[in-house]
Amino acid sequence: MRYSGKLEYAHERKVRERNTPRYRLAHWPIWIFVFFLAPGPLTFSLFAHGFGWGNGAWLAAVLVGTGIAGLRAQLPGSELRPYILRFDEDKPNPLYRRVCYTFAWNAILNFVLMNLLGLIIAVVNGRWYMAPIYHYAYLPVCALILLLGITGLLPRVGRSTKGEGIERRYFYGSVWAVTIAQTLLLILWKTLPQNLTTSLIKLGVYLLALMMVGVAAYYGRLPRTRPIVAGELMVD
Repeated sequence: MRYSGKLEYAHERKVRERNTPRYRLAHWPIWIFVFFLAPGPLTFSLFAHGFGWGNGAWLAAVLVGTGIAGLRAQLPGSELRPYILRFDEDKPNPLYRRVCYTFAWNAILNFVLMNLLGLIIAVVNGRWYMAPIYHYAYLPVCALILLLGITGLLPRVGRSTKGEGIERRYFYGSVWAVTIAQTLLLILWKTLPQNLTTSLIKLGVYLLALMMVGVAAYYGRLPRTRPIVAGELMVD
């Protein structure tokens, strides 16, 4: 089926020779967030019971690890100069990019699946089982996503950067959809009582937000979700 949304053309984008210190620093919080969320049961404990010593210890480790990686230009966006200059170029995809984007996909997909499963169970039998879900289901799903990343089957984590102009839109479209849907769900979780009616409302709003934002991303209505038609030299 022919794509009918908005496009971007490579030759119309400004070429950036180097990444400024501000640009590199701005990417650090993104990867702090990605790796801080990696231990799902610990993250669930944060939302359920508040910030504990385990969260603090893990956050400290993530700050140190990502900080060192950023100083060594081993985080996406922290490079001294842009790595990708042609979106259709068959260029090796560095290990640090593959690792970072694999864990980013885990943050995108895993929490959505866990919360969706919890909502469905609450609607079906009227009870919430979020703690057991995160305890027993999160790690197997995480392992599956990491395996997909290792084998290069996820967007932006392949051995080559060829196709980046298309794959980036899958990534950013997913980020938009998940961020908005999860934020709405958190607001509803905090403001509505726990009963069957409100569970149905939460599930409906959650699914609707995912679908609506997903459609908007598909048609390139959101930032960084337009397919980039390869052409002249350009940057990500």
